[in-house]
Amino acid sequence: MALIHHVVTGQGAPPIVFVHGFGCALSDWDAQVAHFSPLHQTITVDLRGHGKSSAAAADCSIERYGADVAEVMRALRLPPAMLVGHSLGCRVVIETALQSPQHSAAVILVDGSQFAPAMADVLRQRLADPDGLATILTEMFTDMFTASSEPSVAAFARDRALRLPQPIGERMLTDLQRYDVTRLASSLGILRVPVMALQTTYSNENRQRQSLKAGQTTPYLDMLRSSVAKARIEIIPETGHFPQLDEAQQTNRLIESFIAHGVGISAHPGPV
Repeated sequence: MALIHHVVTGQGAPPIVFVHGFGCALSDWDAQVAHFSPLHQTITVDLRGHGKSSAAAADCSIERYGADVAEVMRALRLPPAMLVGHSLGCRVVIETALQSPQHSAAVILVDGSQFAPAMADVLRQRLADPDGLATILTEMFTDMFTASSEPSVAAFARDRALRLPQPIGERMLTDLQRYDVTRLASSLGILRVPVMALQTTYSNENRQRQSLKAGQTTPYLDMLRSSVAKARIEIIPETGHFPQLDEAQQTNRLIESFIAHGVGISAHPGPV
């Protein structure tokens, strides 16, 4: 089976694998690749149905996405890698670490969340409307940026999401809710690698999003603490859902700190 589309840049260990979110693509990590690739091999991927990776909706799920990323790591014969996931990608890197532990050094969750059980009926009703997916995506991506976000970046992310094939979009929205209710906490609980959550927003049960303040907690973060006893949690306050875009420098600094101190793996130049 062909690998999903991926781009390899730089050299050095530990390698860093970056996984984008729902309706997004590997270019969301350009600032991180530019920052880390002088000392690390970086790998960015387009998940099935996103970017340059085509797929049928029936072949898309969180678990399949995790297997796809694991297959890329095995094909590249990576040493244990840092797995960095954003939003939907948080779930994907958790699954990747579980499916390929020999290639996984640590997991970094960039602004993850957890769908509530009640959202299953809400999504079913809203997606029954022919324009339901487009309406949901417009609302979601408008809500993901703040007044301080670069308007052109926010518009690009929204318009890109609206180009997501409808069967893929509907499938993955419902699969996100399914995974969060049935597997997220238990999958976190059996991880055997260090975990850092880099959190910027909170989505309530109705998926209404707000920026976090320093020191704030949320039900999602409380669930994470109870599932992963030694999880490191960092808040970037007063920003939107895309800290890798809106606060790239601070995002890079926190990832760098986790590699250096939280995981105990020293960066070194050279081929891997």
